[in-house]
Amino acid sequence: MKAAVLAIDGGNSKTDVLLVDEEGTVLAHVRGPGASPQNIGLRPSLEAFDRMAGEAAAKAGLSTAKPFARHTAAYLAGADLPREEEVLQREFDRLGWSDSSVVANDTFALLRSGTTDGVGVAVVCGAGINCVGVARDGRVHRFPALGRISGDWGGGSQLGGEALWWAVRAADGRGPDTALLPALLAHFGMDDIQDVVAGLHFEEISGEVVHELCPLLFRVAAEGDRVAGEVVRRLVEEVTVLATVSLRRLDLLGERVDVVLGGGVLANAGAEVIGEITAGCHEVAPLAEVHVVDLPPVVGAALLGLDAIGAGQAAELRLRTHYVAEPQAEPVEQQLAAGG
Repeated sequence: MKAAVLAIDGGNSKTDVLLVDEEGTVLAHVRGPGASPQNIGLRPSLEAFDRMAGEAAAKAGLSTAKPFARHTAAYLAGADLPREEEVLQREFDRLGWSDSSVVANDTFALLRSGTTDGVGVAVVCGAGINCVGVARDGRVHRFPALGRISGDWGGGSQLGGEALWWAVRAADGRGPDTALLPALLAHFGMDDIQDVVAGLHFEEISGEVVHELCPLLFRVAAEGDRVAGEVVRRLVEEVTVLATVSLRRLDLLGERVDVVLGGGVLANAGAEVIGEITAGCHEVAPLAEVHVVDLPPVVGAALLGLDAIGAGQAAELRLRTHYVAEPQAEPVEQQLAAGG
């Protein structure tokens, strides 16, 4: 017996592996640490994915002899350029988990998780920031998303770094006063921001905690701090411009189309921030429907896999309702029935 789809969401901070049958029933779900090839290297990344895929097969009660799935849908952070996708596609084919496979950027999975057809624009803001758009005729618009060298601004690491940057400058007189300074001191339990700086420099404090400063930044901004507010406003502008450039390039400005927002930063940004992004999008694309996805991205990967094997609407509904509370099941079904 084979699973229908082996779905992988390979993020920077975590990896989700999902096995589903052709009816959309979840057979196994395994979560592991981030295994992005860009972060840990290609070979260790492939070994981690292979280990988690085998664990999922065993958990589902399937034979771990390969192939144990009909199709692999792998959507990975770090699969940003065609050259990277080609290398990963070859390597995933060699792993032999399934009869066929597709490897692409994880933003496509976010888009599919927030739509019933994979058409629209998705902006993800987690550790980094990225955007992809797909038109109804199959045209795709995307960005390299390689950080500053490819024109990016945003992502949890950069936002947290901005909060720390402004706090340090407030303390030493190079910048304006900001409530970020006492908030960061309270967060780290220290009396002097230079102790935080030294701790990060000597790696006594993990650099990963900078990403964790995003909720603090949003809270201080919401309380009216001008400096924090400017940083958040820049994020709003960046997310808006990513989405609207993609809509413009795909000739979707005048259409009713989904703009899907996701990633840890946007998922926790708060209603006011999302409202500002929505207003910005509506200035140039008044029919766009902007919403935050509340499903794990691996669900989008699995849905793309079910699409690839020709599974129907009922399979999508079953998979989605596995991950939502029972009261939400009816609206999902209505949305599927409406095709929107």
